[in-house]
Amino acid sequence: MEIGAICNTVTAVSAVLLILLILLQTRGASLGAGFGASGELFTERRGLEKSMFNTTVVIALIFGLSILATLIIG
Repeated sequence: MEIGAICNTVTAVSAVLLILLILLQTRGASLGAGFGASGELFTERRGLEKSMFNTTVVIALIFGLSILATLIIG
């Protein structure tokens, strides 16, 4: 498998994961509020929300770097 195909695959997979992670997050409410529970306003992320936020940042970086790699290689 050539490097261009690998970059395209990484870009596609990271794009789908990024979309899913962003849609699962709710701005200004707890994770449960996205599924119908009443949410409270927290000033900092805790638990699963913090993990999801950090994972979203990492996936966004992978997505951006894979696009740059595809442009440089292609």
